[in-house]
This record gives sequence, C-alpha cells and structure tokens, in this order.
Amino acid sequence: MILVIGVNGVGKTTTIGKIASRLRQERKHVLLAAADTFRAAAIEQLEVWADRSGSDIVKHPEGSDPASVVYDAIAAAKARGTDVVICDTAGRLHNKKNLMDELAKINRIIDRELPDADKEVLLVLDATTGQNAVNQAREFQNVANLTGIVLTKLDGTARGGVVLAIREELKLPVKFIGVGEQVDDLQPFDARAFSEALFTR
Repeated sequence: MILVIGVNGVGKTTTIGKIASRLRQERKHVLLAAADTFRAAAIEQLEVWADRSGSDIVKHPEGSDPASVVYDAIAAAKARGTDVVICDTAGRLHNKKNLMDELAKINRIIDRELPDADKEVLLVLDATTGQNAVNQAREFQNVANLTGIVLTKLDGTARGGVVLAIREELKLPVKFIGVGEQVDDLQPFDARAFSEALFTR
C-alpha cells in the first residue's frame, strides 16, 4: 500500500501515475484508489493515469467519503490479487484539522484491513516552496507516520535544498525526485548526484 499525501498543487496525482507506470513496467498488478473526492478533476486525472499505465482504478462520485473509497479499493485489491494499491488523497492543507482527521481515518482503515501489508506513506513536496515545505512535513508527520518524501518540480530553478532541513529535523528519506512532466521523469533519489547538483551552478 502506497498512500500519497500533500497539499494542493504539488503534483500528487502525476506522481502517482509515474509510480504506477514504473510498477507496471516491473509487471506488477497495480490498483489506484481515487480518494481525492473533493475535486471531480482529481478523479478524472487519476483515471487518465490509470489508462495510461494500464492500472485498475476504484472511484466513487465526487463528494463521497474518501475512507470508503480506500475500503473498497482494498477489498477489490484482495479479490483481484493486486500487488500494489496506490491511494490518492485530497490536497490537504496542513493547517485544516478536519482534513487531517480524514487522513488519520484513512490510515486506520488501511491498518485494520491490511495489517500485514508493506506500507509507504509518501509526502509529495514542491521543491520551490522552501521553508514552508518543512512546516508541511512536520504537520503531516504528526498524523500520517510518513515513510518518505517525493520532491517534485526540480526541473526549473529549484535546487531542493529544503530536503536537507527536512532530513535534519524529521529524519525522513527522499525516495523519488520529479524532474519533468514525462512519465519517465520520476527518478529514484541519488544522494550523490543530488548533492553535486545542489552545489553546481
């Protein structure tokens, strides 16, 4: 189970599509859970990535309970022998308690329905947001037990130095970096290459 979280506009849904594509290339059976039910466009965007990557998708109508989507996705995954479930979530503003409570509810369902599953909770951060990304990571860590970071939008002027602050404070590893819009533009994090790029003009 991969739970993907983060505030609006950081590239969560695109990141999910890219991860799904990588897993499909490894011949994994992938199911996407469209638990961002607050925006119809988010569900539609995830459907596009499901088609593009050859993944299954479980969705409910806009405005549905996100936790119920996750519950149904897990049931479908069990029935179909799915290897990996990737769950999209709403663009949760880290200072909105009700949204964070919803995220905690989703986590409880995953823990109850898939107690023995390998679980990743990836926080997607925009490399251009600077210090605010540290605040986001701190707040999400309080409710989500993060396992790693995906740093997006490193294709422009952003160098992503905020990762160092997040690593120092929260001890969270960077799992992937996004360097563009193409499906292959999500790369496993390479600390040496990242360090060299950080200090190179």
